Amino acid sequence: MASLRDIRKRIRSVKSTQKITRAMKLVSAAKLRRAQQAIVAARPYAKALHQMITRIAQRSGNEEGLHPLLDHRQSKNRILVVVLTSDRGMAGAFNANVLKRADRFIAEKSGEYKEVLVATVGRRGRDYYKKRRPNGRREYVGVLDNVSFVTAKKIAEEVSKEYLENELDAVYLVYNEFKSAIAQEVVAEQLLPIEKADDVASDLDYVYEPNADTVLKSLLPQYLATQVFRGILESVASEHGARMAAMENATKNASEMIGNLTLVYNRVRQAGITRELIEIMSGAEAQKG
Repeated sequence: MASLRDIRKRIRSVKSTQKITRAMKLVSAAKLRRAQQAIVAARPYAKALHQMITRIAQRSGNEEGLHPLLDHRQSKNRILVVVLTSDRGMAGAFNANVLKRADRFIAEKSGEYKEVLVATVGRRGRDYYKKRRPNGRREYVGVLDNVSFVTAKKIAEEVSKEYLENELDAVYLVYNEFKSAIAQEVVAEQLLPIEKADDVASDLDYVYEPNADTVLKSLLPQYLATQVFRGILESVASEHGARMAAMENATKNASEMIGNLTLVYNRVRQAGITRELIEIMSGAEAQKG
């Protein structure tokens, strides 16, 4: 059985860990509030932009041929899957869930396309695929600490350039979509070619200057960057929510462990006191005899 000294050291160690997990929970809660505000603000704009692009394409005639980013290609040669993970761990099953979904999605598409390439946003995804898929396209690390539209635009420009040059037949995003502080849903979303929205009201239209085609060509790169930006914001908010929940569970587990260790400590201490009393009584009885 462990000595009283060993148990005291274990209790101090667990208490120290509990302070860390409690502090990490508070930090994640503060970051989550800002990230949640950012994604709530970005969603309506991204949705409205998508609807506008679809509406312009419908008013201009057949979507196919209006712009290469709208064309659905018949070739099944190569696609790119962009996997969004975090730079840090200690976020529960956040990274495991998105990587598991990405692997399943890649396996599905491998039977449909000749080659499936992987690009990663976040260190966890980069480390995971470094040995598993050495033919990875690109790695984006260090962009999650300070998320900016400029970075999202850069990623969008790079993947769209490859798509326009016929190096890719499709591009997908796999990320954790933020639902609430305790709930995230992993989604695999088609980025290219741009899909038609299902909820576009056909009886609405705008006046386009100089014309609808010019407006469409100007909006498409902006829309693509906005979708990447929204995906990153969704992932960041989900990460902070998952880490906050994980640290809360760790803090509760530490409290339970401290309680159990304290109980063991008291039992060992009481056993020691009882043993000493028995020894004293035995010695007294021996002297009497």
